[in-house]
Amino acid sequence: MSVPLAPDHLADHPDAHRLLASLPQAVVLLEEGRTIAALNPAAEQFFGQSVRRLVGTRLRDIMAISDRRLLERLSDSEAPVSAREVVVQIKGRGARRIDISVAPVADSPGWQVVTLQDNSAAEALGDDSGGPDNAVLRGPEIMAHEIKNPLAGIRGAAQLLARKIEDKDRALTDLITGEVDRVAGLIERMQKLSGRTTPPVEACNLHEAARRAIDVLNAANGGRAHRFRLVEEFDPSLPSVLGSPDGLVQVLINLLSNAAEASQEAAEPRVTIRTRFASGLQLHVGDDGAPLRLPIEVRVSDNGPGIDPSMRDHIFEPFVTTKKSGQGLGLPLVRKLVRDMNGRITHDRDDEGGLTHFRIHLPLARETRTRPRRKPA
Repeated sequence: MSVPLAPDHLADHPDAHRLLASLPQAVVLLEEGRTIAALNPAAEQFFGQSVRRLVGTRLRDIMAISDRRLLERLSDSEAPVSAREVVVQIKGRGARRIDISVAPVADSPGWQVVTLQDNSAAEALGDDSGGPDNAVLRGPEIMAHEIKNPLAGIRGAAQLLARKIEDKDRALTDLITGEVDRVAGLIERMQKLSGRTTPPVEACNLHEAARRAIDVLNAANGGRAHRFRLVEEFDPSLPSVLGSPDGLVQVLINLLSNAAEASQEAAEPRVTIRTRFASGLQLHVGDDGAPLRLPIEVRVSDNGPGIDPSMRDHIFEPFVTTKKSGQGLGLPLVRKLVRDMNGRITHDRDDEGGLTHFRIHLPLARETRTRPRRKPA
């Protein structure tokens, strides 16, 4: 007796294509010969290529598996296979540690469905462990008093200067006083790190924060033309995110400054900041395990040589730096600020495109306004 694939009570439900498109896991349909026949948007993001380029490509040409035992089991298209923590090489994107599941397609000999879960990204999206990073970031608390005094002097000098210059030039002095106030506020919040408290969050206009960060970057360059090309790819339709306005500015200043410095080694230095809606990403927080979606992505990219592969898994750890004069605290602080906003930050390298990407994922303000804040670790 056959069982209908689409019972009457499911007739008005989303079809299979929509369901697959909604999954956060990468799903790939292989025809005979392990050639890609179809895939969902998460798989496009996993491979860093569009569906048009991937369909018709053999899976082994874009994903290399070094485990021989797994390769032998995958060669049997009629047997289901599942493996965890497998290291693979993705064409143009480097090494990834993934979970992989392969199952035969019913009534279609030689066809397989492959599900891929990138654990490298999952680790970066994991919860804070608490101790080490917070302990190291207490340094600014100790230095706060010494920093606040010169900041007050800078602010006073800017106010005096504003009285003596023409109106057209006061935007610069306003920028100075505004940045002094923002940095002073950050220092006050950083003083509270020892208590593991988090600053309050509110609805933020992501693009206002990005513009502010770009203005600071321009001012730091003395108003001269950049030695790199700054490309803005903003989606103006994005809604407000839940975060800290000053924290967002600080995060973007750090990432843009790092990208600008890294790109200087390129023949044509270029930094790109992009905002977009990235569906499917969610983070489980709280004791009840309630899912919190992080659908807004901010990506800062540069065309520099990239981070040494041996250091890529440690760049968010304190005192890890590739700069000769660096302290190795910038990216740990960025991660702390992002996580205080219930967001997450990840890093990846596109070797084929010659690009380094830092991606920030943030929650929507309207979906999290009534959600309780996460308890400190």
